[in-house]
Amino acid sequence: MKQFDREQHVVLKILATGFLALFAVSAFGHTIEGSDANFVQAIDGPAVAPFMYLGAKHMVTGYDHLLFLVGVIFFLYRPKHVVQYVTLFAIGHSITLLFGVLADLRVNAYIIDAIIGLSIVYKAFENLDGFKRLLGFEPNTKIAVFVFGLFHGLGLATKLQEFTISDNGLVTNIISFNVGVEIGQILALSAVLILLSIWRTNESYLRHAFATNTALMTGGFLLAGYQMSAYLLLPAV
Repeated sequence: MKQFDREQHVVLKILATGFLALFAVSAFGHTIEGSDANFVQAIDGPAVAPFMYLGAKHMVTGYDHLLFLVGVIFFLYRPKHVVQYVTLFAIGHSITLLFGVLADLRVNAYIIDAIIGLSIVYKAFENLDGFKRLLGFEPNTKIAVFVFGLFHGLGLATKLQEFTISDNGLVTNIISFNVGVEIGQILALSAVLILLSIWRTNESYLRHAFATNTALMTGGFLLAGYQMSAYLLLPAV
C-alpha cells in the first residue's frame, strides 16, 4: 500500500509539473490571432455562426476562465448548485463583455488578466478553507463568483478590442460571440464534470484535494505574476 501511495505521489508531481509548464507556455498565446484575427477585422455585417464559433473556441481554449470554473465546481456535488454558480458567472461575464465592447469601455488588459489570475487563487484558497482558518470568516461565494465573472467578461472584451471591428452588425456579432462563449463553457464544463465525477468515486479525490487546489493557486499566481510583469515592462494594450 505504501508503495502504491508513493507511486501516486510521483504521478501527481509529474502531472502538476506538466500542468504548470503548459500553463506557462499558454500564457503567451491566449488571444484571438491568425486567421481568426483576420476574419474579425475583415467582416462587415452580421456573421452569427462564425462569431459563435469564435466565442466557443475562445472559451474552450481559455485556460484562465476554465481554471477558475474548476475551482468553483470542485466541491459542488449537486447539479443544481453547479447550475447556480455557473449561471452567476455567466451573467457576470456576459454583462461586461457586451458593455465593454459596445460602450467601448477601455481597461488595461494586463491588469484585468492579472485579476483573473487572482480569481483562481481566491477560489482555490477558499476551497482549502483558508479564509475561515486564517482570517476567521467565510466570504459569500455566490457574490464572489458573480464579481469575478464581471472581470472575466472584461478580459474577453479586451481580446475583441484589440481589433477594429465594423459597426455594421456589431451588436449581433458581439451577442453571437457571447452565445458562443456560453456554448464553449457548457462543453468544457461537461468534460470537467465527467472527469471529476469519475475521480470522486475514488477515495483519492478528497485525499488529494489539498494538492489539487494548491496547484490551482500556483497556476493563478503564475498567471497574475506574468500579467503584472507585462504591465510593468510592456506598453499598455
